[in-house]
Amino acid sequence: MKRDHSRKPKKPPAEAPSQGSAKAGVSRRSFFQALGAVGAAAGLPIGCATGASVSIPQEGVGPAAVPVALKVNGREVKVKVEPRVTLLDALRDHLKLDSADPVDLTGSKRVCDRGSCGACTMIVDGKTVYSCTVLAIEAQGKEIRTVEGLEQGGKLHPVQEEFVACDGLMCGFCTPGFIMTGVACLEKNPNATKDQIRKCLDGNICRCGTQPRALEAVVKAAPKMKGRR
Repeated sequence: MKRDHSRKPKKPPAEAPSQGSAKAGVSRRSFFQALGAVGAAAGLPIGCATGASVSIPQEGVGPAAVPVALKVNGREVKVKVEPRVTLLDALRDHLKLDSADPVDLTGSKRVCDRGSCGACTMIVDGKTVYSCTVLAIEAQGKEIRTVEGLEQGGKLHPVQEEFVACDGLMCGFCTPGFIMTGVACLEKNPNATKDQIRKCLDGNICRCGTQPRALEAVVKAAPKMKGRR
């Protein structure tokens, strides 16, 4: 039997490149290592990236505190705060200008701190605002009302009275916001219907589940609000 010498012998299979060998000059590993190094360097301050020393002032970097004059509940309140400080924090957590006494208007509560729960509601120029979203420096020259300013001559506001009578509170964190929203609603429309009042209170949340009592309190306060400002 003759052998077929026309068939070419098979070539041995090529060996796979080792993990450390470079392909086209750059391996996959070295590419990602270089990419990570560039990203880390980009996040460094300029002085660190270049090796130069950076001098940071002891008082920090950024706008310094400035005097701010606010008109709250008919009185002038002066504080010294950074421009980033909200109206809520300025009244709750800061001292009076050139004094060791706090402003101490802590009725408005900071709960969500993102303008979604309504616990920090104040009335500014006749309109309700979430004070955690308003900068104190922007509120200068405006009429600001907080829950502390509703009482007159030792007598509670009708909305406050009805919150007590209807047991419209539980933990109390949301209560000031509900009261301020209810007051603004009835001052604008003393003849508001229950559905209109419910719509006004839509921006306030009671996590304890007392929202129906809060609505009831504002509805019952409506007749007392007629002819009152």
